[in-house]
Amino acid sequence: MDSDRFPLGFFERSDESADATFYSWPRLVTHIDDDAIAAVGALYETLEIGGEVLDLMGSWVSHFRTPPAHLTVLGMSAEELHANSDATATIVHDLNADPLLPFDDASFDAVVCCVSVDYLTRPMEVFAEVARVLRPGGPLVCTFSNRCFPTKAIRGWLFAGDEERCDIVCRYFHFTPGFGEPHRERRTPIHHPGDPMLAVWAYRT
Repeated sequence: MDSDRFPLGFFERSDESADATFYSWPRLVTHIDDDAIAAVGALYETLEIGGEVLDLMGSWVSHFRTPPAHLTVLGMSAEELHANSDATATIVHDLNADPLLPFDDASFDAVVCCVSVDYLTRPMEVFAEVARVLRPGGPLVCTFSNRCFPTKAIRGWLFAGDEERCDIVCRYFHFTPGFGEPHRERRTPIHHPGDPMLAVWAYRT
């Protein structure tokens, strides 16, 4: 159980109603500013994310400068996913209700998760599934800022600062078999006036 490794109440949320209800109407907006979006795209380019890629907890935009050859986007809103022009395939799936990914073993060259890791209530179960569907050497890249839907983000995330949030995601990787040592970076300058963009990623061993 994920909760065994974190303080009591860490994965609770102020709104524990069904996530499917919360995401039942589309939000066709960007949740980070242009500089943060550019930082995500630059990181994907630097890490050479391509081939068969899974965008986890995605929506109508995936922030790639150059879309991968085959992009599967898994998210909560069918309308948002349908609007994603980079997507080759889309799947509506609630990872908090069911962390099992509906894909075969070793299906993807890379998995990305942009500004969504803070909503996972069973993160190590999801990370374990990502390890299963990743091919050896493929990365899971988590990018995040300080903006979120506060009623749906886990309490442990809400009470953490930027670097502590990096620590949280690093711990998810450390507690999940199948990943190497995580890397962490601030992708926008420390005194950047806009949205900060941070990243933690690790490779499938």
